[in-house]
Amino acid sequence: MAVNLLLGLQWGDEGKGKIVDVLTKDYNIIARFQGGPNAGHTLEFDGIKHVLHTIPSGIFHDKAINLVGNGVVIDPVIFKKELDNLNKFNLDYKSKLLISRKAHLILPTHRILDAASEASKGKAKIGSTLKGIGPTYMDKTGRNGIRVGDLELNDWKERYRALANKHEAMIDFYDSKIEYDLTELENEFFEAVKVLKTLTFIDSEEYLHQAQKEGKTILAEGAQGSLLDIDFGTYPFVTSSNTTAAGACTGLGIAPNKIKDVFGIFKAYTTRVGSGPFPTELFDQDGETMAQVGHEFGATTGRPRRCGWLDLVALKYAVHVNGVTKLMMMKGDVLSGFKTLKICTAYKYQGKTITHLPYNIEPENVTPVYTEMKGWSEDLTGMTDPSQLPKELNEYISFLEKELETPITIVSVGPDRTQTIHR
Repeated sequence: MAVNLLLGLQWGDEGKGKIVDVLTKDYNIIARFQGGPNAGHTLEFDGIKHVLHTIPSGIFHDKAINLVGNGVVIDPVIFKKELDNLNKFNLDYKSKLLISRKAHLILPTHRILDAASEASKGKAKIGSTLKGIGPTYMDKTGRNGIRVGDLELNDWKERYRALANKHEAMIDFYDSKIEYDLTELENEFFEAVKVLKTLTFIDSEEYLHQAQKEGKTILAEGAQGSLLDIDFGTYPFVTSSNTTAAGACTGLGIAPNKIKDVFGIFKAYTTRVGSGPFPTELFDQDGETMAQVGHEFGATTGRPRRCGWLDLVALKYAVHVNGVTKLMMMKGDVLSGFKTLKICTAYKYQGKTITHLPYNIEPENVTPVYTEMKGWSEDLTGMTDPSQLPKELNEYISFLEKELETPITIVSVGPDRTQTIHR
């Protein structure tokens, strides 16, 4: 049985959590394959907004198994808070939430290291969420990390102490004057580890292999977005993992030839959180309107998101890198009321007009070239059928499908799971 992937095509915050929630009824297993609690997947239904950081977005469905894969980094403290929130809804998560033994743990000292490193950069900071993600992945690739499976070993606390001592020396090196109480942080950490150990740890690659043999349907859920990929994103203003389709293979142990559909999620416009280049960013009333109407604030950090017109050059790049087979456009409702819409279809780059994403898209190197289209004024939020969509929106969608050579199969017209139009 083939595996389908779902991932973001921009700088994150595309609305992946909502779509996973909408699609979960068609799958037996939802498997998160990379990233950490710097991701905030927002789901809204029955008048309640839920924000998940590590737990897969299919957790609110009765039948689906939710798996945290080996490519994910887990902060036990944040994970415990997520579980506490689920307890409010009487969810039997212990029977349907599995953790890969090969997933790495975020330690309290990882978070302190993250803050110290970012503070030392001054104006050159990358916009880290300060969740300890980067230092944890550094320990993973440096072969120093502590994994979930280590919690089953008798000497795991000795391993913890050795790594934490190393981190403290590194924190002192940064001389960032960051104040912290490690004893307090560790007490919270060890209590959270006790809760984590009440869940089921598995050899996830074997579990998924057997599930495929049994004909189970699997949806791999990505976090962040393709333009934040450590290799293919706007480096160094990126995350620390592979957010693109290839990350699902290494983050879950799934063979490339087992992947069938790749669902690519994008907003009808573009947003970015934190530092880094953003060619279509708006600094005028249009940008303010997008932010206000779209409630563009980070689900994890609460940070305001930078807003701009849809960047088709970057989006086309993400479609190609991921091998996207189906597109899903989010927040079409936010653009209602704009008389004129702009789409960046090319860049002016080093005296030439180009339609591919170059090595460097800093403002001094890139100027967006826009195609203008007529906007629509209708309120989309109550629409439930493609036939109700305004002509101008259908023209917008058709233009994107032609340029991207990929069908747009879902149009989201609001945050609730019911505000989803299938085409």
